[in-house]
Amino acid sequence: MTAPAFESAFRPDWPLDVRRTLGVHLRGAGDPTLRFEADGTWRGTTTPEGAATVRITVGAGEVRIAAWGPGAEWAGRRVPAWLGAEDDAAALDCGGHPLLSRLQRTTPWLRLGRTERTWDALVPAVLEQKVTTIEAHRVWRALLRLAGEPAPGPAPEGMRVPPSPRRLLDVTDWEWHRCGLDGARRRALRAVTTVAARMEPPEAVDPADLRRRLTTVPGIGRWTAAEVVQRVFGCPDTVSYGDFHLKNQVGFALTGAVRTDDDTMMALLAPWTGQRHRVVRLLLVNGMARAPRFGPRNAPTDHRRI
Repeated sequence: MTAPAFESAFRPDWPLDVRRTLGVHLRGAGDPTLRFEADGTWRGTTTPEGAATVRITVGAGEVRIAAWGPGAEWAGRRVPAWLGAEDDAAALDCGGHPLLSRLQRTTPWLRLGRTERTWDALVPAVLEQKVTTIEAHRVWRALLRLAGEPAPGPAPEGMRVPPSPRRLLDVTDWEWHRCGLDGARRRALRAVTTVAARMEPPEAVDPADLRRRLTTVPGIGRWTAAEVVQRVFGCPDTVSYGDFHLKNQVGFALTGAVRTDDDTMMALLAPWTGQRHRVVRLLLVNGMARAPRFGPRNAPTDHRRI
């Protein structure tokens, strides 16, 4: 095996669960940027220095980090933050709410990680706009096969790193069509490539600043900005307003109502302002937000056939 360009280790002071913590970055079971293998967790990422592959292994209470590629040191040094080392889970005061108090006690592993890398979260978030999750994940895999960079080092076969903004601009309309991407999301992606550098920390200094910058880009709305901010900064308060299912899931978990709108969801979460996203995560990871669904399933539109 090729020697890593960067190696490090640390001992978390909380009951770390690597798979469930990094699972928020996984876009479907076949996502080639993140693999959970017997020899560790592998992730391919872009960095300001170039592509990187990171392997995370855990044993005897120690997290060991190895990284390859031009961006190895940049990515490797941020792995503790990916895993939630900079998150303050105790900041959530449940205020005596019986359900949330119980979930907080029984979910000690929950940490909100931060990647400090906007681009890697922004591209798949744009692909997920106004389509089914299944369709978005299929397009993500197709895009990575077409334009993604092979993950550096001894990564598992087929792993990729998200394409750079420059590479996305080089993708032709015909190639986009073959990936199954419609015109609206295509235009949004092209728009973000032109301003990508201004969306990265430290240029974007905090969650509010990044949200503001993102929503000035044509085709990027409140939902997409929230999905990105949650991952880039590990923001405990940014809620995915406008999500097709989330409002009903939160409403059902907190009140038993099977139908809730976004404004009502935000009103229900208002007692925990500052920690609203953490509350949502507690509900979701514990399966408390399974609102009944009515009507036929939406059939994905295959834009490759149009």
